Amino acid sequence: MKKKIGVIRGDCSSREIVAQTLRVLDAIAHKYGHEWEYVDVAMGGDAIDRYGNPLPDHELEKCLNCDAVLLGAVGGPKWEGLPGDQRPEKGLLALRKGMGLFSNLRPAKIWPQLADASPLKKIITDQGIDFVIVRELTGGVYFGQHETNEVAGVRQAIDYMPYDENEIRRIGKVGFETAMKRNKKLTLVDKANVLDTSRLWRSVLYEMAKDYPEVEFDVMFVDNCAMQICKNPSQFDVIVTENMFGDILSDEASEITGSIGMIPSSSLGEGTRGLYEPIHGSAPDIAGKNIVNPLACILSAAMMLRYSFGLEKEASAIEQATEAVLNEGWRTADMYTEGMKKAYCDQITDLLLEKL
Repeated sequence: MKKKIGVIRGDCSSREIVAQTLRVLDAIAHKYGHEWEYVDVAMGGDAIDRYGNPLPDHELEKCLNCDAVLLGAVGGPKWEGLPGDQRPEKGLLALRKGMGLFSNLRPAKIWPQLADASPLKKIITDQGIDFVIVRELTGGVYFGQHETNEVAGVRQAIDYMPYDENEIRRIGKVGFETAMKRNKKLTLVDKANVLDTSRLWRSVLYEMAKDYPEVEFDVMFVDNCAMQICKNPSQFDVIVTENMFGDILSDEASEITGSIGMIPSSSLGEGTRGLYEPIHGSAPDIAGKNIVNPLACILSAAMMLRYSFGLEKEASAIEQATEAVLNEGWRTADMYTEGMKKAYCDQITDLLLEKL
């Protein structure tokens, strides 16, 4: 198989984890007879430094000409003083919009080897944590109109949260079909007792549920869901929700799994071209020290092989190699505990490559 992969190396310590991920992808290509063409793309702080724009049109065009895009996190103190529309994070929003990526799939899975690092009680983690949050990515309050003005001498800000039924239906389809591939349970998270948008979400998904009789479908208010993720996460299989709720809940879910450095994510649109990235930030405080954890980025590459390229065997090989390294007690600094064996960023990749 020949595929063209856009590579956004990101800012600060992201460049280290992307470099290690490319080593793993190269090993997969060699072992299974594939060929990857890497296309370097500037986005975020890197693009601001080069072009004065967090995502120039010519860099977006490169992504649109690739089969998938691998992304390291962007941002850092160097660019924090810039106006809001020129910050590195605006490049990420523009990239999602430009690629038509309306769904973000973020798994919340606790690796048994890291269960002791979870802030939850053992009685909870022993029940297992393995669910997926399907977040709508290009609508809602993040992409609605924003206004700041003055009324009768008083400053006022307004953020609009628009959704139409077509936007809801397409992300609902991702939710139901993801549930069909897992344990056939889907939970819609909303705030339908307050928001008109949430009531529309409920109406559309209840209609869709009739087409998926095998899926157990229920609804839950977002405040209750935030509590249940900490109290009883094993009840969830697939959660589908709007943009802002999904942003908050997926960050919360990542924290209960033991290490944010182990959580990958994928963003998809209508076709197979997706954007794959670790959920953590660019960790500027440890950049250049070779101690950042590359595993979330490497596992994001596994998701790319699975969802964009249809290479289940290759994706599983990376995940199994990761588990084997953890089983031997190797840990990067972010997940190290007494009695374990500490590994640097490149060293833990070396160990993973041995398992491959």
